[in-house]
Amino acid sequence: MLQPSAAFLSRTRPRALALWLFIVAGLIVAMVVVGGITRLTESGLSITQWKPISGIIPPLTEAQWQAEFAGYKRIPEYAAFNQGMTLAGFKAIFFWEYAHRLLGRVIGLAFALPLIWFAIRRRIPSGYGWRLTAILALGGLQGAIGWWMVASGLSVRTDVSHVRLAIHLLTALTLLAGIVWTGLDLAARDRDPLAAPARLTTVGIAALALLFVQICWGAFTAGLDAGYAFSSWPLMGDSLFPSGVPMVSPAWQNAVDNPVVVQFIHRWWAFVAAAGLVWLSVAATRAGSRAGFVVIALVTLQILLGIATLASGVQIVVAVAHQANAALLLIAAVTAAHAVGRRPALRLA
Repeated sequence: MLQPSAAFLSRTRPRALALWLFIVAGLIVAMVVVGGITRLTESGLSITQWKPISGIIPPLTEAQWQAEFAGYKRIPEYAAFNQGMTLAGFKAIFFWEYAHRLLGRVIGLAFALPLIWFAIRRRIPSGYGWRLTAILALGGLQGAIGWWMVASGLSVRTDVSHVRLAIHLLTALTLLAGIVWTGLDLAARDRDPLAAPARLTTVGIAALALLFVQICWGAFTAGLDAGYAFSSWPLMGDSLFPSGVPMVSPAWQNAVDNPVVVQFIHRWWAFVAAAGLVWLSVAATRAGSRAGFVVIALVTLQILLGIATLASGVQIVVAVAHQANAALLLIAAVTAAHAVGRRPALRLA
């Protein structure tokens, strides 16, 4: 006869949970891609209201489209840049913002509904319920952060706050990292029911922190349109850092608000982050994981895509590929950090 603990282990489904989480992670990568397109096509302010439930239904009649368009005409972005836009032009930018919001709702349901089912059926292994609930709560907060970001561009500004954009992106990628890490823990639990969750080691923390800083300044670069400041590489014009750039006070604010300084930081911090990721890759390889090789390949590709984005004048296909690869690089880095942090299974007497 099975003991109570063994009976509970027989009911849990770590493999099914891991597969579910990896699918949700794939949806988040798609969300990052659509979000990048939304930003690059200047579509993010086309929907001027936040309707979490009723907003799932797009305008269906001519009157509804005209009402949406009228709302857009009232914001500063329209007055500054898009006067004379036709309804067809508005529908084009509306599509990307609507797709972005719709995908966010799909991800929410794809996470919440299976989580409820697994919980009711008692399929969640001990110790993972709180973690999955925390991810769900962070996902709900992400929706609110998205609207907080959009709201920053509806009254005074002609675009969204680049700081809020960075918070929105970093929250999405924190969700992605947490989901992938938990999925990897559950996959290990499937292979060995007594497998202990992996821990974040010093090299994992350092490499991921450096990568998150780089992604943050990438978001600042996108939000400030700083990628258009200089298209040459490695020099910015004729020098490493251009002379005569107007600076703001206090000095530290240039690192956040000055497009030229932001682009400069994003250019060169890439190599600091790359060094941390190489360190992580070596540690993962020593731990017997091939994830390190994937990290090296993706970080090399990411640097090349960053240079190509500048050189192409922020051509949309290249820029979106740069952002998508950043999400894939994060997944690879999390996988490598997880491999380094694996612990021996907890054996019971």
